[in-house]
Amino acid sequence: MKNLVLVLFVSLFLSAPVVKANEGGLTWYTNLDSAVALSNETKKPIFGFFTGSDWCGWCIKLQREVFAKPAFIEWASANVILLELDFPRTKVLPAELKEQNQKLQVAFGVQGFPTIWVFTAAKDEATQNYQLTAWGKLGYPSGAEKGKEEVKFLLDAEGVMAKNPTKASN
Repeated sequence: MKNLVLVLFVSLFLSAPVVKANEGGLTWYTNLDSAVALSNETKKPIFGFFTGSDWCGWCIKLQREVFAKPAFIEWASANVILLELDFPRTKVLPAELKEQNQKLQVAFGVQGFPTIWVFTAAKDEATQNYQLTAWGKLGYPSGAEKGKEEVKFLLDAEGVMAKNPTKASN
């Protein structure tokens, strides 16, 4: 798939929340820098979940019917780094986090929720820009097994599971 370039500065995220723990043992990162660092360290792609956590019924249903199920928890823990990109209506996000999420929404062309992008990223230390390599996207998969299988198929089809994400090519 095509490469995407996104300008995000490290200093922008110094005060942004990094991790949002989830019931069931999953760890959702909210800070791109943290997710990219762990992705590069573990050689796992990032599972970017664009959500409206406090208003999007399909997003809430996806969390309840897929993300909270043991099959998905086991699969995600072993295969991806989870990144929540939230667009709440009543909850207030820190300005840095809101800006990060909006830039990623534009970079990936997200127009509706929920949307999931699986990607890898590399940071140019000189410019502080990210080069995002998008592997594919998903909408709402129904059921934990189907959600797990759809993501596994996407990753296998792109060869992500066998590649070092920092050296991925399109």
